[in-house]
Amino acid sequence: MILADKIILLRKKSGWSQEDLAEKLNVSRQSISKWEGAQSVPGMDKILQLSEIFGVSTDYLLKDSIELEEYVEQESKSEESSVRYVSMEEANSYLDLTQNIAHKMALGVAMCIMSPAIIITLSNLYLFEQFSFSENQSQAIALTLFFITIASAVVIFISIGMKFKDFEYLKTEPIETEYGVSGMVKSKMKAYKETYSKYNIIGVTLCILSVLPVILSSFADKDLTDGIGVIGTLFMVAVGVFMLVTVGTIWSSFNVLLQEGEYSVEGKAKSKVVGSIAGIYWLLTTALYLFISFYYGAWDKSWMIWPVAGVLFGAVAAIANLVIKSKK
Repeated sequence: MILADKIILLRKKSGWSQEDLAEKLNVSRQSISKWEGAQSVPGMDKILQLSEIFGVSTDYLLKDSIELEEYVEQESKSEESSVRYVSMEEANSYLDLTQNIAHKMALGVAMCIMSPAIIITLSNLYLFEQFSFSENQSQAIALTLFFITIASAVVIFISIGMKFKDFEYLKTEPIETEYGVSGMVKSKMKAYKETYSKYNIIGVTLCILSVLPVILSSFADKDLTDGIGVIGTLFMVAVGVFMLVTVGTIWSSFNVLLQEGEYSVEGKAKSKVVGSIAGIYWLLTTALYLFISFYYGAWDKSWMIWPVAGVLFGAVAAIANLVIKSKK
């Protein structure tokens, strides 16, 4: 089939007149008539425009040997091959693994949140007469245990990441589930909904009330009061976040298999961009936290960087998604 016939076929298939197509290409109707009559050939810039308008490749338009049916079949196979199929066994394995590691993931996050409390508590050991430590020794012990705690949390995260390596495609690629998988997932999701809602409410409430220890400690008249208030705040935040991460991890596993929310086909495309931004964002946040903590010795205040960074990241992710959407 020659180019002229392909233009006629695609134009009629789209339900357009010659005038309609001419308007889209910003050319005269006579030009379209000449192309369809094989009296002239469109320039390469117009070939590219035709390709975009009709949703076909330039190869299809320019190569006489490629028929429309053959092209559609090839495109269909290409789309099919890009979709990963998930069996009932794979789905259950993924859900079971998520159930098993949810608490470990939450523990790792809670350890990171509580780690500044180690600095605050142990760096003040020299103030107690029963401990024969100098100020420098107290700070050395505090920093050692701080980094051990952070390192332990990182080990947990790396271990979890390795276990999920085989299931990475579920969050990044379009998937099709085997018959019965969606029904099974929806059933488990429904059964877990009450637990998810309950612990979400408790977790969020604890995070909101976590400012109380700092507020209450400001009324007391003791040397270590400020530190105790911050430790109380960190503890409440850690417990609240532990609950949120645990139930959130399990709940998200249902959304992953159902391709809902942020794990929809469109959401997966966006998450690749947002994921790249997140990596840079949190590395810079960590660098800022360590700089302020070490350079100014502000361990009792630098922890506030994390909740602020968390709120700001929500705004950063929202802006990134809007930019992606505007480019489509």
